[in-house]
Amino acid sequence: MKIGISGTGCYIPSQITENDDFSENEFLNSDGTPFKHSNEIIIQKFKSITGIGRRRYVDDNLNTSDIAYLASEKAIEDAGIDKEELDYIIFAHNFGDVSHGKSQGDTLPSLATRVKHHLKIKNPKCVAYDMLFGCPGWIEGVIQANAFIKSGIAKKCLVIGAETLSRVVDSHDRDSMIYSDGAGATIVQSKENGGEILAHASATHANGEAYYLFFGGSYKIETEEDRRYIKMYGRKIYEFALTHVPSAMKECLLESGVGINGVKKIFIHQANEKMDEAIVKRFYELFNMETPEGIMPMNIHEMGNSSVATIPTLFDMVRKGNLENQSIQKGDVVIFASVGAGMNVNAIVYRV
Repeated sequence: MKIGISGTGCYIPSQITENDDFSENEFLNSDGTPFKHSNEIIIQKFKSITGIGRRRYVDDNLNTSDIAYLASEKAIEDAGIDKEELDYIIFAHNFGDVSHGKSQGDTLPSLATRVKHHLKIKNPKCVAYDMLFGCPGWIEGVIQANAFIKSGIAKKCLVIGAETLSRVVDSHDRDSMIYSDGAGATIVQSKENGGEILAHASATHANGEAYYLFFGGSYKIETEEDRRYIKMYGRKIYEFALTHVPSAMKECLLESGVGINGVKKIFIHQANEKMDEAIVKRFYELFNMETPEGIMPMNIHEMGNSSVATIPTLFDMVRKGNLENQSIQKGDVVIFASVGAGMNVNAIVYRV
């Protein structure tokens, strides 16, 4: 029996925020000093580097667990399974439920438990737990689901990646323009004629790299509000990603036994267009090849960076023909790869 993805679903928030919507923000340096450039120039440079033109935010009445539930319903329906047959619900996120206007993340009970509650699953042996693994969380959840099924303790798992990053960003930080909201869900199970996880690789680099992404105060130093936001050392992350992600992808591909020419698509965490392009270029250079045209589907231009939700959302869109000029067919070999807080890196070689 092959272990693979039998169903996918995603939730794309309805609120669209354009780059120009940040034109009145008071952007500051990390030491609280103002930038020399105007917001117009800051936004132009941001667009040229990240590729992001707009992003999606959830409605005020929705939270991370809510949109995860909506994506999960679609994945369950797409897989054609009975939700009561689920053995595990693995929910990858980073900040819990952060209600609109609030600053505190809520993870009691776990978001996976909340999804199970929303789905009205009665089976107590359906185990629900959360995973904190940075942006690579959804891939790591799929790797764990694969292990559970391979060991015989599970047959069907729901793996979710969801985030509402719009509620943990500092409006005085230019990086606030990167982040967005979204949810993607997948059913992982063993099937005779299904897809197949061929190989996977994971690593945590915490010897000096652990705090490249962290929770920190606002750049508006004189504020009296005691609140923390997602912060990052962008240049360090860029250099780290270019060093470690291509090698993880190569290691995974070699283990799979598939040749480099057999790879049809690379689904990489939608973090930054230039960084992703550089990662894929470096990956192919490891095989002394040029990057094939159209190998890397992207939705960051319209969706922004929704962390753990980017890959399952992107995969669902391509799988269902909802991304222009991108498609996959049964039997195609694809690579999933991600990098994020921890600093964590992982990859999966997957036959559709």
